[in-house]
Amino acid sequence: MAPRLAPVNTVPYGATMSRDRLSPEDWIAAAFRRLGQGGIGAVRAEAIARDLGVSKGSFYWHFKDLPDLKARMLAHWLDQATARIVALADAGGSDPARRLDRLLELATGDLAEPYGGLSTEAAIRDWARTDPEASAAQAQADRARGAYLEGLLAAMGVDRARAAQAARLILMAYTGAVHQGIRDRAQLAGDLAALTAALLSRSGR
Repeated sequence: MAPRLAPVNTVPYGATMSRDRLSPEDWIAAAFRRLGQGGIGAVRAEAIARDLGVSKGSFYWHFKDLPDLKARMLAHWLDQATARIVALADAGGSDPARRLDRLLELATGDLAEPYGGLSTEAAIRDWARTDPEASAAQAQADRARGAYLEGLLAAMGVDRARAAQAARLILMAYTGAVHQGIRDRAQLAGDLAALTAALLSRSGR
């Protein structure tokens, strides 16, 4: 049985939010919060509308149907949780060590809080076990993240084979931590930094 979720209060008590004040991104963010709380089964138009304080009919001003919302959630996740983080890391300058530090800060930071925080990452991966589109999105994100990490490590002088292995280990540590339910971002950041330092030391860096 799916867990019973408490509505996410985003409007004042006794008030409703006009449908023309809501953007598709508002619906997507609310859908991600539901995903993080109760899995993909909790992502329902009526429940999201209740969280936002609007009627269910307002949903159809922005989305064709529930599959349309889910497809746009996956596209949003790929953009925000991978492409945007890479772009922000690159914006820190050309030094690969600094970009790596920035990447770990961003990956464990609060960028995803409006979308459910670290629980969303675990929920996406649970969703991917039963949905081909979610599985494809997860695989695409993993490839992009792995390639970026490997490239940074190689730019720091780690040979390609070791860089590829280190990238896999860092990603596995991250995904394993979120699956275990770790929500302390500072702890996760420290653990990943320590692992990365150990891997670099082993590689002679």
